Amino acid sequence: MAIESLLAAAKFTPQFLAILICWIFSVCIHEYAHALVAYWGGDKSVKDKGYLSFNFFAYIDPVGTFLIPAVFLALGGLPLPGGAVRIDQSALRSRHWSAAVSLAGPVSNFILFLILAGLVHPRTGLVDPSLPTQPVWAVVLGTMCVLEMWSVLFNLIPLPPLDGFGVIEPYLPPRIRYSARSMGIMGLVILYFVMSHRTVARAFMDMVDWFVSGLGLRFESTWRCYNVVFFGSSE
Repeated sequence: MAIESLLAAAKFTPQFLAILICWIFSVCIHEYAHALVAYWGGDKSVKDKGYLSFNFFAYIDPVGTFLIPAVFLALGGLPLPGGAVRIDQSALRSRHWSAAVSLAGPVSNFILFLILAGLVHPRTGLVDPSLPTQPVWAVVLGTMCVLEMWSVLFNLIPLPPLDGFGVIEPYLPPRIRYSARSMGIMGLVILYFVMSHRTVARAFMDMVDWFVSGLGLRFESTWRCYNVVFFGSSE
């Protein structure tokens, strides 16, 4: 099975607009999950900041919404926007709550993945893998299924400012936390360049495929849809 990388050259099709809209909604859910758990954990300021909503404009962040997509585009990848919430860590009741706030985002993406996986799973019967051309709604669902799992695994990489680092950061010695945070977005930029290497990118997407296909999802209803949307190919 041919597995294309998100860091490969993409062809923008009309279907990409539908994916972009769905992706923005996914970002809102991801950031809302961070804010909601922070609110439960003691940071009541997230409500005043407008984070307890599904308003994408409340989550706009210079790095996640503009800089990181620009780096992806420069590397020949897909400039899908992200977001961010500003959490008052000092207001959280414990370091366990701090870790839970970071974990909430990837968990929300995983829940979305499970919902989408259920809709395109062959046992559900909503999608007919034997069709040479899938309806638009099926293509969108299948593509988003892949993207949600990609988002889960990527965000769990333990490197600042990704959520994976936020999960372990509260348990690290202060010196290590400070050194890691002082890197700013440089660590993320380095990661993007590393993942732009064909071998690394393919290995990462193979890992995504391991989870996607491990649930019994068919190539025809997931990866083929993904390839059609971003690369204009059904292979």
